[in-house]
Amino acid sequence: MKNIILAPSMLSANFNYLEKDIEMINNSDADWFHLDIMDGVFVPNISFGFPVVKHIKKLAKKPLDVHLMIVNPEKYITEWKNAGADILTVHYEACNHLHRTVQEIKNAGMKAGVSINPHTSVKLLEDILPELDLVLIMSVNPGFGGQSFIKQSLKKIKELREMANISNPSLIIEVDGGVDTKNYKEIVNAGADALVAGSAVFGSANPAETISKLKL
Repeated sequence: MKNIILAPSMLSANFNYLEKDIEMINNSDADWFHLDIMDGVFVPNISFGFPVVKHIKKLAKKPLDVHLMIVNPEKYITEWKNAGADILTVHYEACNHLHRTVQEIKNAGMKAGVSINPHTSVKLLEDILPELDLVLIMSVNPGFGGQSFIKQSLKKIKELREMANISNPSLIIEVDGGVDTKNYKEIVNAGADALVAGSAVFGSANPAETISKLKL
């Protein structure tokens, strides 16, 4: 197995004991904090905003991987940088001017990612792929944690890896949704470099141990 980036999703953390969960991730083998930002418009749920991200940034000892599931993400690029985002991912489906948005993210000093929903073809990313640091493949319908992995996502991961090998070999392919200790090897073998895990980590008896297992 290659060296996998593991990004626990804070959406599944216990917000009554948020500092405790942040410290667990700091001391674990995890690489990033994954933060899902939902507006109740682009997806049918609302999560958290700038104040929570700023609070996590103060305590986190690892990069913040911020995933915007919101409409008009281009309006808030500077604010997310100021809140502490190290990687900022926007949705293909939410951006009318994707290339411009990606450049603005980079100009703000963050790594730029683009995410696609389960129904969106990776072929639509062909023109923007050379400009990206990361592509996030949603392997569940975005908006809620605890969903089952959509098996068709494996084909999309393989297809994207083949595209990236031609135009952007250093591209990080991240997968979010239904990732657990039973399917992670299959996802990595398909071409994924980074795994987002929420329920699988925070719902386990020993989250730090589960994180380590997902990196083996």
